[in-house]
Amino acid sequence: MFRESTIAANPQQLYSPAQRARRDGTRWTLVQGILAPAQFAVFLISLVLVVRYLGTGEGYAAATVSVVIKTAALYLIMVTGAIWEKVVFGQYLFAPAFFWEDVFSFAVIALHTAYLVALYWGMLAPTGLMWLALAAYVTYVINAGQFILKLRMARLQMAQPEAVQ
Repeated sequence: MFRESTIAANPQQLYSPAQRARRDGTRWTLVQGILAPAQFAVFLISLVLVVRYLGTGEGYAAATVSVVIKTAALYLIMVTGAIWEKVVFGQYLFAPAFFWEDVFSFAVIALHTAYLVALYWGMLAPTGLMWLALAAYVTYVINAGQFILKLRMARLQMAQPEAVQ
C-alpha cells in the first residue's frame, strides 16, 4: 500500500517523512504509548510475585494470576502494535524498521504462551512454571530494550536539523 514504507529516503532514518506523519497522526501511537508502560508496571509486579514464590514458596496463586495478566497485556500490545505498524509502514509485522524487534517479539510470545499451555495442561510443577515465567520475562526485558532503543533513535533523529535528515 505505501510504496515508500519499506525504505525511508535515508536508510539511516527510522521513518520517512510520510511514515513520521502517519505515526504522529494515528491514535495507535498513543495506544502504544499507554500500553507499553502499563505492561511494564504489570511485569514489575508479576516479577516480584514470581521471585517471591521462588524464594519463599509462598504466593503461588498470586504469582500465577500475575503471569496470566502479564501475558494478556503482552498479547494486547502485540495486536495493537501490529495495527500501528500497518498504519505507519503498510504491513502488520516485520516492517524493515522494526524487523528484529518483531522477530524477537515472537520468542517473547512463544515463551509466555508456553507458560499458559503448561499451566492449563498441568505440564510443569509450580516451581517449573515460575522458572518458565522468568525465562519469558528475560526475553521480554530484552525485547523492551530493543523498542526503547528504537524510540530513542527516533527522538534523536527528530532533534536533527532538517538539512541533516
